[in-house]
Amino acid sequence: MAKVSLRRLSKRFPSASAPAVDAVDLDVAHGEFMVLLGPSGCGKSTTLRMIAGLESITAGELAIDGQRVNDVPAKDRDIAMVFQSYALYPHMTVFDNLAFGLRRRNFRSTEIERRVRDVADTLGLSALLARKPYALSGGQRQRVALGRAIVRDPKVFLFDEPLSNLDAALRVGMRGELIKLHHRLGATMIYVTHDQVEAMTMGDRICIMNGGKVVQIGGPLDVYRDPVDTFVAGFLGSPPTNLLPGKFDADRLVIGDNGLPIERRDVPENVIFGIRPEDVTIGGDGAHARGEVLAVEPLGAETIVRFRLSGVVQDVLVRGPRTVAARVGESVPLTFDLRSAHLFDPATLHRIV
Repeated sequence: MAKVSLRRLSKRFPSASAPAVDAVDLDVAHGEFMVLLGPSGCGKSTTLRMIAGLESITAGELAIDGQRVNDVPAKDRDIAMVFQSYALYPHMTVFDNLAFGLRRRNFRSTEIERRVRDVADTLGLSALLARKPYALSGGQRQRVALGRAIVRDPKVFLFDEPLSNLDAALRVGMRGELIKLHHRLGATMIYVTHDQVEAMTMGDRICIMNGGKVVQIGGPLDVYRDPVDTFVAGFLGSPPTNLLPGKFDADRLVIGDNGLPIERRDVPENVIFGIRPEDVTIGGDGAHARGEVLAVEPLGAETIVRFRLSGVVQDVLVRGPRTVAARVGESVPLTFDLRSAHLFDPATLHRIV
């Protein structure tokens, strides 16, 4: 296990108008599962590649276990990386793929045999050791890629969107396997993804990035419940947070043609009202507004309903139970859980505390 520290870490590519990674500060504790989450192009994979030593560092400092490693070659950082593309050797068997890195480091054959057999048992690959990659399914290939990292027993594991090439069912299964693997190994892991579900279910903490910068770091539920700005509120969660323009008038917040009983206390007159779809109830006593049903999306375990509020341009999304009986064109009352809502400053887009 190892602690990884990033201090003002930056990367600017030649001829680029802006840095790909801009002064990132991040500490990953011993044995922590840290997830770097963000949209494509936000700098998360570039950050991971700098940690791995596969990308040069323009500015800042990277330390592993307190040792500065900016100029340490990738092979000497004691880090293992799992790529999205598996990167298996097609002409080698599963056994030889797992053993390759150990042979390059001149491990004894008995030690190689022991490690490979142990990892194969852990990942359910024992019956596949004689096969070559073309004879494996996508999930099996991904397990071999994981095994090749585990067999080295490195200080830090790095994962660059390793489940992106798998179908939905396999992704769910592999998420569970990775969670169990982390608990079994107790290793330091840094995982890059754009998938919110992966981030929420796997990470001890989530580092959300946008435009090369760190936007917010925290536990999955902390970040979900208390987004620092409208980007986090809109990006994390599916469906995303409803973000509606509002204006205070006396002792209420006016949203379109609807008034919510929220007092103005040391906040701007104009705000953005944010509320998650699960915090809006269809019906209920003392409803705050009426909405016209635009679409109903039954998902089995739950139902997503899209509404139009009078005077509001954006659609309002509501997550309801599977028993929701709403019809398109119907006008129904909506009740907001105001204790779970947030107000954002329209000028800075930051949450108003």
